[in-house]
Amino acid sequence: MRRILATVAVAALAVASPAASAPTVPAVPIPQDPGASSVVPFLGAPRPAHPVAGARFAPRHPHMARNDRSNLHDDAYQSDAGWTPGPLGHDPSVTSTLFTQECASVTFDARGRLLTVCVGLATVDLRLLDPDTLDVIADYPLPPRPASSAEHPFTAFGGGGYFYLDDRDRVVVPTSDGTIDVIEETGDPDSPTLALAKQYDVSAQVGDSLILSALPDWAGRIWYVTGSGVVGVIDPDSGATRARQLPGETIGNSIAVDETGGVFVVSDKALYRFEARRGTTSPTPHVTWRKPYDAGHRQKPGQSQVGSGTTPTLVRRDGHRFVAITDNADPRMHVLVFRAGPRDTGPRPVCSVPVFPRHRGDTDNSLIAIGDAIVVENNYGYTGPEQNPPSGDPARNTPTTVPGVTRIDVDYARGTCRKRWTNDEVRVPSSVSKASAATGLVYVYEHPAADEVQYVDGEPAAGGEDPWYLTALDLRTGRRVWSRFTGVGLGYNNNYAPITLGPDGTAYVGVLGGLVAVRDTP
Repeated sequence: MRRILATVAVAALAVASPAASAPTVPAVPIPQDPGASSVVPFLGAPRPAHPVAGARFAPRHPHMARNDRSNLHDDAYQSDAGWTPGPLGHDPSVTSTLFTQECASVTFDARGRLLTVCVGLATVDLRLLDPDTLDVIADYPLPPRPASSAEHPFTAFGGGGYFYLDDRDRVVVPTSDGTIDVIEETGDPDSPTLALAKQYDVSAQVGDSLILSALPDWAGRIWYVTGSGVVGVIDPDSGATRARQLPGETIGNSIAVDETGGVFVVSDKALYRFEARRGTTSPTPHVTWRKPYDAGHRQKPGQSQVGSGTTPTLVRRDGHRFVAITDNADPRMHVLVFRAGPRDTGPRPVCSVPVFPRHRGDTDNSLIAIGDAIVVENNYGYTGPEQNPPSGDPARNTPTTVPGVTRIDVDYARGTCRKRWTNDEVRVPSSVSKASAATGLVYVYEHPAADEVQYVDGEPAAGGEDPWYLTALDLRTGRRVWSRFTGVGLGYNNNYAPITLGPDGTAYVGVLGGLVAVRDTP
């Protein structure tokens, strides 16, 4: 571990953030520990795509980039799934770029280039990257993280962890200064720079709390939430904003929006539906309903806060709308599905399905909604990068993450749910997993326990004990199809970052060292 950290620190000097108008900067790979060569690089076998027939996803949001390219969770419904293909396991290659910042949220402009916000312990940068080489085309420094983030640096997601790409290829990103910045590509389209186009100052509404996330509703008003429980809305034309405080409640994740004007927020106590009501000077956030859930009594290992760890996930079937979250109950966590209902009538429960072992289940990542399936992962046991290795070492009696990925099938017409399968072998400490309707695969970022790793000669070389993999599961059966080793150690830990599927089928993973890309060999 010390060798990796030292190498990362030295290499970072060669890739210091360029100015916004700097020329292209070639990618520098995230360093590998020498022990990485002892890890078996590929498990399983490639297989043809098995598309999910009839899969339906969110309608295209009029104020966001196309689905699968607009935000961390792929669309306005926060489905974490779509028709973009991912790798099929044909001799997949791994490339990376080193920033010593985690490039978590990844979007794609109209030319297929990456726009990503990379967050470090202190610094935050918006970058435009070449999708093939990961070279830096343009860099735009954002306000640094506040000193308060140092208390929980790996679970503080505000000030850039979430952003969205709008319908004009502009990045809309909350900053640590209490603003929401709109940043555009300018100049030569082949070699653009990044420049501030507009800024909304909501610092008076959010105070000292960081803005976690911002998304537009279907009318183009920009909604935002903070960790301290502030919910606000901005008139994009005038810049006027109104906000309300959820009394005694906090928020830990992003929001979801639908075409009826609904804005869905989950706090550490309840699930909400908001909509904008016209005020005297600007729209006002109005609660149309509130649904409490079992938030539990403890912050379980693997969670960034008490309560649900999920961003609300929306589904539309036969003209009706549904919303899914998880609770934080003991002895077992549940996946909860509600019929969202019309305005002011409140949600109606569809089902509550217990998942994962007793007293050993939680998630801090959004649910996947694909077809009539919901997929949930178990993050129980992950306590952050300081835990080494994150999935534990039984020989040393260190804490272990608990394996588990479960598919639940929902009959939305009848209002019933059933567990389809559980894979209780794959350990997914903290990734925002994704599903592809084009390939029929669920992509997770896996970290096996020390005694589960396969090595070339049967045992690891020094420094090879902390490997990470991109793993593909069969959506129909839950079985492992293949796993591609990406790297060893802290630099390859994704620490709550998502897997993002690119237009050409590449899977990108934000990691503490920067960004990793896994793609099939043509």
